[in-house]
Amino acid sequence: MFSIVAAISFLSCKKDENKVYYTGGTPPALTANPTTSMVLLIANKDNPAMTFNWTNPNYQFNTGISSQDVTYTLQFDTTGSNFTNPNIGQKSISKDLSVTLTVKDLNTILLGMGLAENMPHNIEIRVRSTMTNLSAPLYSNVIKVVVTPYLDVVYPVPAKLYITGSATPANWMAGGDPELVSQRFTKVSASKFEITITLSANNSFLFVPVYGDWGNKYGFTGANNTNNVNGDDFMPNGGDMKAPGATGSYKVTVDFKTGKYSVQ
Repeated sequence: MFSIVAAISFLSCKKDENKVYYTGGTPPALTANPTTSMVLLIANKDNPAMTFNWTNPNYQFNTGISSQDVTYTLQFDTTGSNFTNPNIGQKSISKDLSVTLTVKDLNTILLGMGLAENMPHNIEIRVRSTMTNLSAPLYSNVIKVVVTPYLDVVYPVPAKLYITGSATPANWMAGGDPELVSQRFTKVSASKFEITITLSANNSFLFVPVYGDWGNKYGFTGANNTNNVNGDDFMPNGGDMKAPGATGSYKVTVDFKTGKYSVQ
């Protein structure tokens, strides 16, 4: 009996000795160049905008320094949001300890955060390091810059925009029809249009820049009526878009900066 207990105790000790424990790491130290105010210009879109460097976090285990691959993520947020913004900007970098963003890279990140173009914004930037499955995150110091993004669009912005289709009060337009003001969007920014209109359940619609002209249209990026009815991607000459499943008044927003529309 004694020999069996002793054997179990020995095996238990051996098992504990073989466990690998995470013992910590060092938050990466982040530097950037430049850190002055920047006005981004589309003419310089391919030029370097900012270069970031950071130190290795040296993840430690009881067996020594980690040999796992480390992933780094540059995170961008507006000053005061403390990186809690649901539209936080992120750029992932695998293994490397530096990255240079072009003017277009940085501009795309800022516009993706929903920031207005041609206005200065106070931005905070940090780097997050993680191991496998985003485990053991460590965060660097925060760098602050003021950046003015430019308007960049997925598709050229038309002068006007209309909605037409079986889901709309006027049904599908015919070629040569005169302008129907009641189905014309209001341009609310340099790239965005909005209209509030009654849509009939499960019917279809499209967007056109000239009412009565089928030479140009905007529709869903996939097959007809397979879109998310609350909003999706659109493209020139795309497929019919399906309306929500309940007839009612909806605000339709079309943004040529993102190539997306919403139905609320």
